[in-house]
Amino acid sequence: MKIHFSKYQGTGNDFIILDNRTSIYDSLTLEQVQHLCDRKFGIGADGLMLLNNKPGYDFEMVYYNSDGSKSSMCGNGGRCIVKFAFHLGINNYTYRFMAIDGMHEAEIDNHNWIRLKMNDVNSIDEHSSYAVLNTGSPHFIKFANDVMNIDVVETGRDIRNSKPYAAEGINVNFVENLGEDMILVRTYERGVEDETLSCGTGVTAAALVSAHNPRGFNRVEVKTPGGRLSVEFNKTDDSHFENIWLCGPAEKVYSGEIDI
Repeated sequence: MKIHFSKYQGTGNDFIILDNRTSIYDSLTLEQVQHLCDRKFGIGADGLMLLNNKPGYDFEMVYYNSDGSKSSMCGNGGRCIVKFAFHLGINNYTYRFMAIDGMHEAEIDNHNWIRLKMNDVNSIDEHSSYAVLNTGSPHFIKFANDVMNIDVVETGRDIRNSKPYAAEGINVNFVENLGEDMILVRTYERGVEDETLSCGTGVTAAALVSAHNPRGFNRVEVKTPGGRLSVEFNKTDDSHFENIWLCGPAEKVYSGEIDI
């Protein structure tokens, strides 16, 4: 089968995206997704997405991890597929699309950043040294000093495979406060089973836990190894967050064809 693909990246989190509005790629297997995402023998990516037709919406986003498994929500992927839709000629002021965790809205702003609305968060499991919450994907948040010198792969893998999380997996984020409204985040992602340059749902989770205003509007600037993002949200109390927007770049890298 000949695959017509596009490669996109959002702050270094990279994705293969396929236009599947004619359902031509419905038969992709787990092994084929693994091959396409392989950085030595395939195209290479952190994940693969299908853009499908969805009645009542601009499109549906179907996301696979690089290991071929179906993924939960991906924030950077969501921004990239919106830019892909724009390049396909789906041009709207506000995009409405369906993902595995429900409906999302998105906008392309005047600076060519994508603003992606995330689902409300109504629960945070806080512990003395870490927090766990779900922002479309489950995240473990660990605050630390000198995050750039942490062995994210080894430490993240140990937490991801620890007894409470081994069965379903969890994404592990190491977060450093850089000021009142700026944080640095590095993430070990399940499904990729490695550090990625950025994780959109992880950045969102870290920003919510790092809110500088105890109530009302917050905007947290986020540095990742792959670039900068920001997260805007309203905090109603310590466990409830609404109107959450993940904001950042999404760029096309190249398009091509590959036989599998």
